[in-house]
Amino acid sequence: MEKQKYLILVVGPTAVGKTEICLKLAKNFNSGIISCDSRQFYKETNIGTAKPSEKELSQIPHYFINSLSIEDSYDVKMFEKDVIALLKKLFTDHQVVIMTGGSGLFADAVVNGLDDMPELDPTIRKEIIKEYEEKGLGFLQNELGRIDPEYLRVVDQNNPQRLMRAIEVFRGTGKPFSSFRVKKKAKRHFRTIKIGLEMDREELYQRIDSRMDQMIKAGLFDEAEGFFEKRNLNALQTVGYQEIFGFLEGKYDREEAIRLLKRNSRRYAKRQLTWFRKDADIHWFNPTDEKEIMNYISSQIGE
Repeated sequence: MEKQKYLILVVGPTAVGKTEICLKLAKNFNSGIISCDSRQFYKETNIGTAKPSEKELSQIPHYFINSLSIEDSYDVKMFEKDVIALLKKLFTDHQVVIMTGGSGLFADAVVNGLDDMPELDPTIRKEIIKEYEEKGLGFLQNELGRIDPEYLRVVDQNNPQRLMRAIEVFRGTGKPFSSFRVKKKAKRHFRTIKIGLEMDREELYQRIDSRMDQMIKAGLFDEAEGFFEKRNLNALQTVGYQEIFGFLEGKYDREEAIRLLKRNSRRYAKRQLTWFRKDADIHWFNPTDEKEIMNYISSQIGE
């Protein structure tokens, strides 16, 4: 009888310490690490997406980091297909594989599958893009809050592509986008052990602010300026770049851009926690509880 295969999913908000824990887990289980952080797929975006360092990447095989260009079109359905194919290969040599990231939708796609979205009239999207160009991001946020407040609570509210997609689905079907999200779980050839990392909110926010200071010192503003001409690409519709694009467009000064970078990163962390806390299968630990995390995983694998 074939041995049970395990995917250890480590989730949590930005800056909580997922990379360090996953490196230790991967070394312990002689395994690779799959990133389900959609911001880290793109090879051009380095500073603003807080990827593992070159040293960390060299210690353990990593997958889906620096795997795409910001010019590439890539979505969660393609990610699900690619990861499931990769897992089938990895599980031929490993009983355990680690997956980590802060993108809840991408993690859900691998673990549970995605509901098929209906085919939509392309003119709907064109109309929404026109409205966005005329009325701005606030219009999209208000519109989604009106038609699908449940999804607005967990989506990255500074990502116009995600907001437009949800509005498009509602206008095309009459049903909120949240109603299409995983009603029926897909059958998987592995079992998932879910670990959540959390800490005191004040401590987390201090870590987020400190990390942002480090990113700025490392050249975040210069990196974002290099993307300015391509700022409408989907890959760049994210916290860490959008705030600097606003500064470069002359909407506010550098000091205000830094304030927004920190504030929006904290808000992003809050939305990540809101998403993950809805999953009762996640067992929560402080990142310093390494022994407890290892004992919990061992108890699950030992069943």
